[in-house]
Amino acid sequence: MSEQNTSTKAVQLWFTAPYQVENRETVLPAPSADQILVRNRYSAVSAGTELLVYRGQLPESLALDSDLPSLQQSSSFPLQYGYACVGEVQQIGNAIDPSWKGRQVFSFQPHASHYLAGVDEVIRVPDDVSARDAVFLPNMETAVNLVHDGVPLLGERVVVLGQGVVGLLLTALLAEHPLASLVVVEGQSCRQDMARRLGADLVCTPGEAGNPGALSSDVQRKLTDADLVYEVSGRPEALNLAIDLAGFASRIVIGSWYGSKSAPVDLGGKAHRNRLRILTSQVSTLAPGLTGRWTKQRRFDIAWQMIRRIRPRQLITESVALQEAGTLYRQLDQEKSGLLQLLFHYQD
Repeated sequence: MSEQNTSTKAVQLWFTAPYQVENRETVLPAPSADQILVRNRYSAVSAGTELLVYRGQLPESLALDSDLPSLQQSSSFPLQYGYACVGEVQQIGNAIDPSWKGRQVFSFQPHASHYLAGVDEVIRVPDDVSARDAVFLPNMETAVNLVHDGVPLLGERVVVLGQGVVGLLLTALLAEHPLASLVVVEGQSCRQDMARRLGADLVCTPGEAGNPGALSSDVQRKLTDADLVYEVSGRPEALNLAIDLAGFASRIVIGSWYGSKSAPVDLGGKAHRNRLRILTSQVSTLAPGLTGRWTKQRRFDIAWQMIRRIRPRQLITESVALQEAGTLYRQLDQEKSGLLQLLFHYQD
């Protein structure tokens, strides 16, 4: 006799107003014929973007994501957010292949204990990848996309501004390249230490990078006149530092999303004379120059390979229950040091 699917009580995280979150219970029906019910194990907090949501700093006219079906609503409150869930398929509809039952899957879903989805909305997690590594899939794909957009060349001097999770993963990928130097700029000591562990040649604080004349000549050569600069700090004011560190006809790749934040950018001096190429990079799409050979699936395959190699779970500094979300976001808002990747965990 076949197993009977039943309704399920789910707990969802909602952003209800600036600086306010709450857990809401809802009853999910049994999956329809072409749906699956997933019980989450972990969901990763995207500190940069979710702080914009928490603070109410997203443009209200903009969809939360132009590509993900789960984030097509506007950014006006109340709203759900999150896009890095790993869980287990608990129930399946009668039109779903039975092999899906019990599978570990990744999905770009908001934070919640359970959710319903079609199989085209989830990604099977490879058997040799742990759940705590798998939650890094979107950030690793972003880091891969940044490398593709920047096109680092053999022997180049590369600078990365910001060592949040995306910045650290980008540093790890760039460390695989035969560069002349790989310099990161970061103010928090725990992130500096991790950047060194992942392969950075040199670590500077923003203050040191802003006053390179006070540094040794060897450090100055690595830090200034860079061939390629990545801005992934999430701080618009860092764009001027990127311009200052860039060399003639070099590239600046902006991977940050600033939301409604803005800052003056000095395009009248060095930026103008140095013929800089400034590129905004966003993982929702593929670079036009790659679309003849690359697909989203091919990029996901590379992201899984890099996850196996780097084991990004080493970046996890805290895992809390969804009921502690208010405390977690307050810590992020206060920019408490020592925080890298934060997770929500879920239990029956």
